[in-house]
Amino acid sequence: MATEVLPDDRALRSGRRRRALDEMAAHDLDVLVLGRQANVRYVAGAPQLWVAGTRPFGPTCVLVRATGAIHLLSTWDEGVPEDIPHENLYGISWNPLNTVAALRHIDGAATARRVGTDALSPVFAQLLPTAFPNAELVDGETAMRAARRIKTAEELVALRESISVAESGLAAAVCELRPGVTEQGLAGVLLEAVAAGGVSTPSNQDVAWVTSPDHPWRRADGDGRIESGDLVAISAGVLAGGYVGEVGRTWPVGTVSGAAALQRRWDGLWHRLRDACRPGAAATDLLAAYDAAGEPAPPMPVARGLGMGFDPPVVSEHLPRTAAGERLEPGMVLAVTGYVWEQGVGAVFGREAVLITAEGPEVLTASPAWQP
Repeated sequence: MATEVLPDDRALRSGRRRRALDEMAAHDLDVLVLGRQANVRYVAGAPQLWVAGTRPFGPTCVLVRATGAIHLLSTWDEGVPEDIPHENLYGISWNPLNTVAALRHIDGAATARRVGTDALSPVFAQLLPTAFPNAELVDGETAMRAARRIKTAEELVALRESISVAESGLAAAVCELRPGVTEQGLAGVLLEAVAAGGVSTPSNQDVAWVTSPDHPWRRADGDGRIESGDLVAISAGVLAGGYVGEVGRTWPVGTVSGAAALQRRWDGLWHRLRDACRPGAAATDLLAAYDAAGEPAPPMPVARGLGMGFDPPVVSEHLPRTAAGERLEPGMVLAVTGYVWEQGVGAVFGREAVLITAEGPEVLTASPAWQP
């Protein structure tokens, strides 16, 4: 685990900035004002405090298309790349007028015609026009989503490393799976393993749970202690170097009547899901894979983009219009979820990371699954 706050590798951050600048040109944006933490790190390459909850919008990073200059909200240089000079840092202030004054002095602010923001608040909706007096404020999140949906070669390396750490945690938890252990105990084993791999930030809250034989989308009732005859789902997810890596598996404890047939159903569903991950395919083909397998789609997304936190696309039966507007492209990385359930038995849950390539899907996860 690194003991110093270091910026992202030069090649990694340079490739991301090129994509952001290309999308700014495509969306006719002169300036991009970013407040979402994943977007800020994507452009700046400087590690930021990562939070999972909602936070107020603040102009944390500014990218100027004409010069490629990056201006960053920071009171110190630690972790800031050398290509962001000290004079391009503006300090944290409780008074938003001070922040806007700093933005007003950015070279290009006065002449910008179109300024995109990835979010906005009522206060900054009033103040930002004073920082960019000749500009129209428009949606900048669309450009950032377009940039982040396709991964650079360096990003794929980072994602593979993150997935590898998640898989080491999964393997450690599976090794401790036995009657008498608790769900919390398995979570502790997994988190200890990923910490040994240099990652102290999990990407999800639920790590291990006994699947319910009575309800399709719930954990089993009880005190969280695992018994012989249980089907136990394990979801390993980490945030390593800013990138989310995830893998999920389900293992039986002892003999579970009906588990073999349920696992074969999951295998059949997974083959359909994998085949749907082809370039040019509609994202709705992943939902259709559930229909073709005769399985109801789960309440969680069937697929979603893996990257720096929340990446497009999101494919869910609860967001049909969103899924209908998406096409899979080479360079996308998806977390694809398979889920099947049987009354009186439980559920088999599995999650794979899949890279869309020009030749077809490449499964990045390699953790073994239970086979009857």
